[in-house]
Parts: sequence; structure tokens; C-alpha cells
Amino acid sequence: MNAFKTLSITLLMACAPYAASAQDAGLSKQHAACMDTSGGTTMGMIECITAETQRQDARLNKAYKAVMADLSPARKKQLLEAQRAWLKFRDANCAFYDDPDGGTLARVNANDCVMTATATRASELERFKQP
Repeated sequence: MNAFKTLSITLLMACAPYAASAQDAGLSKQHAACMDTSGGTTMGMIECITAETQRQDARLNKAYKAVMADLSPARKKQLLEAQRAWLKFRDANCAFYDDPDGGTLARVNANDCVMTATATRASELERFKQP
């Protein structure tokens, strides 16, 4: 088996658990389609993840603003503090995934961590607005 085929299989196996968590986090169909056509290349996957992270960040900001709009000043302060702490945690946690000795998959995993964490947080905030 050539090295490219081995790497492609390894990347696909590493991303298999991600498929279930991606759906649970509310990732877009565009992301799934992009990943399907990425060819399993590091750059292709990172481009897909980057685009989805931007979509999820917009979703997160929309949910955050919607929740903030209905809160008392004291609760707004609480949510602001919680959001700042969450951002600090997400960034530190996901940076840990980018192991300098982890090869190209480490970079994919770090970017996936940011994307999935952002989508999960957006879902969490959206639940505050549900009747």
C-alpha cells in the first residue's frame, strides 16, 4: 500500500467518530458535503473546517445576542463572564490538540476542536431560547 493511501485511510478512520459528533453539534450540510469532497487531504479538510467554524461562530454570536436580549443586567454580567471563561477554555483546550509532534492530523484535530466546541456552545445557548 502506498504512503498516500495509508495516510488517507488513517485520516478517514480518525475522522469517523467526528461524523456522529458533528451531527449532534448541529454542523451544516455544507460542511458534510465539503468533507466528502475534500479527498481526505489535510488542506482540504482544514478548508472545510475553517468555513464551518465561520458559520458556527456566526450561529454562536446570534444565539448569544438573543439570550442576552432577555436577561436582567445581573444575568447579562453572569453570561458575559461565562462566555469569556468558555472562550478562554475552548482556545486553550483546542490549542493542546495541535501537538507539534502530532503531524498533520494534529492540526486537523485542533481546528476540528474549535469548530465542534463552537457548534456545541451555540446549541447550548440556543436551548436557552427554546419555549
